[in-house]
Amino acid sequence: MTSETSNLPTPDQIRRSPKVLLHDHLDGGLRPGTIIELAREVGYENLPETDADKLGIWFREAADSGSLPRYLETFAHTCAVMQTKEALFRVAAECAEDLAEDGVVYAEIRYAPEQHLEAGLTLEEVVEAVNDGFREGERRAKANGHRIRVGALLTAMRHAARALEIAELANRYRDNGVVGFDIAGAEAGFPPTRHLDAFEYLKRENNHFTIHAGEAFGLPSIWQALQWCGADRLGHGVKIIDDIEVAADGSVKLGRLASYVRDKRIPLEMCPTSNLQTAAAASYAEHPIGLLRKLHFRLTVNTDNRLMSGTSMSREFEHLVDTFGYSLDDMQWFTVNAMKSAFIPFDERLAMINDVIKPGYAELKSEWLFRQTASTSGTVSA
Repeated sequence: MTSETSNLPTPDQIRRSPKVLLHDHLDGGLRPGTIIELAREVGYENLPETDADKLGIWFREAADSGSLPRYLETFAHTCAVMQTKEALFRVAAECAEDLAEDGVVYAEIRYAPEQHLEAGLTLEEVVEAVNDGFREGERRAKANGHRIRVGALLTAMRHAARALEIAELANRYRDNGVVGFDIAGAEAGFPPTRHLDAFEYLKRENNHFTIHAGEAFGLPSIWQALQWCGADRLGHGVKIIDDIEVAADGSVKLGRLASYVRDKRIPLEMCPTSNLQTAAAASYAEHPIGLLRKLHFRLTVNTDNRLMSGTSMSREFEHLVDTFGYSLDDMQWFTVNAMKSAFIPFDERLAMINDVIKPGYAELKSEWLFRQTASTSGTVSA
């Protein structure tokens, strides 16, 4: 039975569906060709490949190490070519274009301004160049018949000591393209509690923040992010599965932390392919997203790093459709969850859900029903 005569959405329908992306790193989504051109412009000679196709393959293979620290090493090459206003503008504009082409209608893209200062830029110049790039990318997308809105999340590196400074920067630009704050980097040995001053500041300012937690370190990382730091969302959060017991008869028992996360509707920014690369999950079939979906956690689907994972939002959903048999209704559920969890005002989230997401899926479902009916009656050829 083909996907056109089953309950599964086709790859084309997945691509055309409106999607919302909350967890994607700017320096993890460059086009390989752009990296090569920017490296040539700035004189960076350490690229492992100078052919775009081969470079893309190198990034994916280097990221397939099963180790988060090794995975993070690949970013040395992308950050090296993102040290000028022009480079940051170009990368941000292309990011928005690429996401819009893939059907993403709203995205929050994160990056660490402190990693783009080697050529003399100030933190403010970094933020403004990226913001300008996102606006340009939105304009180009619109000219090509796509709509997308992009907000920035300013990230502090958990091994560094600039979190409060970056949090203050995020607050200054909160009404000018920046929608929130994040911390990222290796979890083990660098707990989020090292940056409590930044989180306390953001809470006093009524600002939004997410924290990378429960990707490589486990339940203590999640507990600290929520109970000590007060995160609005969890970046990844896959290790919450360690607080859930599944008995031989299929019955499920949630521990107190897992129950808290579900009861409080704390959004989990799931990144399936990335989690396989860093050994946070063994396979798509064994990824916690399957059980967590059945248990109605507030789940969202994300790309994390499109270059390193060789992925897109459409590919992530294709994997989930193939593995778990998800329908368009399931895709809409994930997408609405993501939009509900975005860091923009409530009325703007609601408008995106009611005016863009639900009508988009309604059109796809109507199209799917027509094809099902036509195929059953024999009026449509394969």
